[in-house]
Amino acid sequence: MEILNGVHLSVAEVRKFPANGSAERKETAEPENGFEAKVQAGNHIPLEADGENSTGNQDFNETEARGPGNGKQAGSCKRIPTTTERSEKMNGREEGLELCTENGHLQKSHSAAGLANGEISRENGWDDVTLNGTHEAGENEDGENKNQMGEKTSENGGETRVEEPLDGEISPENDVSGGQPGTDESMGEGKLVVVPHSKLPRPEPPRGSTDPEEARHFERSQSEPADSGSIGRFFRERSSALLKRFSSSTGDSAEVIDGVNQFHLPGLKVTVYLKPQGPELRGRVTFFSRSGCRDCTAVRTFFCEKRLRFVEINIDVFPAREEELVQRTGSSAVPAIFFNEKLLGGLVALNSLRNSGEFDRRLAEMIADRCPETAPAPPIYGFDDEPGPEQRPDVLAEVVAVLRHRLPIQDRLMRMKIVRNCFSGSEAVEALIEHLDCGRKKAIEVARELARKHFFHHVFQENDFEDGNHFYRFLEHEQFIPKCFNYRNSPNDDEPKPAIQVGQRLTKIMTAILESYASNDRRHIDYVRISTSEEFRRYVNLIEDLQRVDMLSLSVDERLVFFLNLYNAMVIHALIRMGRPEGVMDRRALFHEFQYLIGGQPYSLSAIKNGILRCNRRQPYSLAKPFGGSDKRLQLALPKPNPLIHFGLCDGTRSSPRVRFFSAESIEAELRYATREFFREDGVEVDLEKRTVYLSKIIKWYTADFGQDRALLNWVLNYLDATKAGLLTHLIGDGAPFNIVYMNYDWSLNV
Repeated sequence: MEILNGVHLSVAEVRKFPANGSAERKETAEPENGFEAKVQAGNHIPLEADGENSTGNQDFNETEARGPGNGKQAGSCKRIPTTTERSEKMNGREEGLELCTENGHLQKSHSAAGLANGEISRENGWDDVTLNGTHEAGENEDGENKNQMGEKTSENGGETRVEEPLDGEISPENDVSGGQPGTDESMGEGKLVVVPHSKLPRPEPPRGSTDPEEARHFERSQSEPADSGSIGRFFRERSSALLKRFSSSTGDSAEVIDGVNQFHLPGLKVTVYLKPQGPELRGRVTFFSRSGCRDCTAVRTFFCEKRLRFVEINIDVFPAREEELVQRTGSSAVPAIFFNEKLLGGLVALNSLRNSGEFDRRLAEMIADRCPETAPAPPIYGFDDEPGPEQRPDVLAEVVAVLRHRLPIQDRLMRMKIVRNCFSGSEAVEALIEHLDCGRKKAIEVARELARKHFFHHVFQENDFEDGNHFYRFLEHEQFIPKCFNYRNSPNDDEPKPAIQVGQRLTKIMTAILESYASNDRRHIDYVRISTSEEFRRYVNLIEDLQRVDMLSLSVDERLVFFLNLYNAMVIHALIRMGRPEGVMDRRALFHEFQYLIGGQPYSLSAIKNGILRCNRRQPYSLAKPFGGSDKRLQLALPKPNPLIHFGLCDGTRSSPRVRFFSAESIEAELRYATREFFREDGVEVDLEKRTVYLSKIIKWYTADFGQDRALLNWVLNYLDATKAGLLTHLIGDGAPFNIVYMNYDWSLNV
């Protein structure tokens, strides 16, 4: 767009829309001193003048700019205001649109949105500008501009474009035509400013990029709530009130005793220990240990009492480190304590240093020295030991892989039931004959061996394997697999390990977990730290070996120990994976839905407790037995019930017995000790005045295992200490009636 003969054009008056947008907002330029410009839709506006450039009252000849089918006059030209006038307008904060020229060229104009009959129209609430004219062909009844978008060029190829201001400057991002934005030198003093509609949010410049005067032009969006101050004031008042209440309840009772702040709240006592201030420990204390070692427990307790950070390397958890222990000490005896790379000795050496005061001097020397690389390295999370010779693939794993690939796995109809993901015995025999190149009798023997190793089972558990129209299902296709938490993505095809070996390894790892992440009395367990420990990660890997283990090879006592220890380990695993149960339904899911795949069969906590350990007896408030008559798990049930098992099982609650793990060599003695410990603490109370005996609700739930009334109390009498035994003997021996009351059960977590 050009202006000939150096004519300057600007807008002198701006009228804005009202806030509701009901009326037009226009910018007009009134004709002055005979200067007029003709504007036609679809074309750029050439302006001509007779005479030289002037900003005064010189006369110019008007030249009409006509387009196709339109010859009406739509606008006029007037003189440009002086610099002083423009400055006064800007200082007065008049919003509007300004067109200016320099050296005979119009610098800014509208290009992409259609310049029709002297009007610049913008949609969506932006300004509409009309240059001293009326809407004609480009307007509808509502005064909206309906001109099509089109490219406009001046006679000499000049560009026109629309620019939107940001902080008083033309932004190149808003340039519709893609041209470079003008600078103050190229544009002179005039700039095109398009003000957005009042209902649209205004852009805010970056912090520090505007001066305070210009920053006042930018207001907050209309959508922000106006009463945010009152909301903030409300929360501040509430916080102050709570703080005052807390201060009033603790201000008088707070006390400082030997650097310990104590706050006595109703029903709660909070003790805050100040962090000891001392030199930073640059060295490292390391000691090798084993699970269940009393000397190792004494060393661990001593370090904890001294609040000394240490690294424990349990040989039972990290068996590959035993070779390193032998190389450093010459034997595999534990505990072996190291200060950095120097061997301190065992428990005897530690007691000697502690009694002579030499321990603190040795510790001070270690504080000053940084731990060298030659010191025993701490265990690293996520790294497994190299597989031993006992961990090798099953000899029949290759045959099973062929069967999985060749057999047609599909749903079939049997006994008016749809059996899913199965194959027939005859199909398996034919596939084995083709693969092994053997006779039918040999193929049947191989198939039975595969079934015995729990690679597949009969869909109704009726037989091991038979040739013909019998249906079988691979282990990974069983319907209970999604509930088994020791099955991850694929079955374990390694050679099955002996069940006694897997049970012992499991017991050692769980004992190491309790020694590191439970209180000394085993009544409080840190489930969060257990879930992130390397010991627990190795436990999760270990329980995969239970999938195809042979459980029938265990003796009665070995089965008792195996399932007692497995139950206590499963409870810890279930609480970590499923979370704390909040009610009856959550507890039911915990005891029935959390399962392990053991020897090809699923076992829940309820199945282990009621089906195996209680000789397949009904659980409380249930009418059905855990195992049916044809259930293969029934072969593992103990021959007779032992009521002592209830005091060796921990359900993860405060009212349940302490968590512990047992050994097959002394299982009966350990169970009797656990029972005495339970009754000594809070399992039984005797009130002679009320002639009442208070018992744990565990005894009520499993009355069938303990007996009734007097027979029950006579059995309990065998496991009481001298004081409680004397009171109970006097109560039941005088022949007078007495009452048995069962205490409430605390289901809260033992954390």
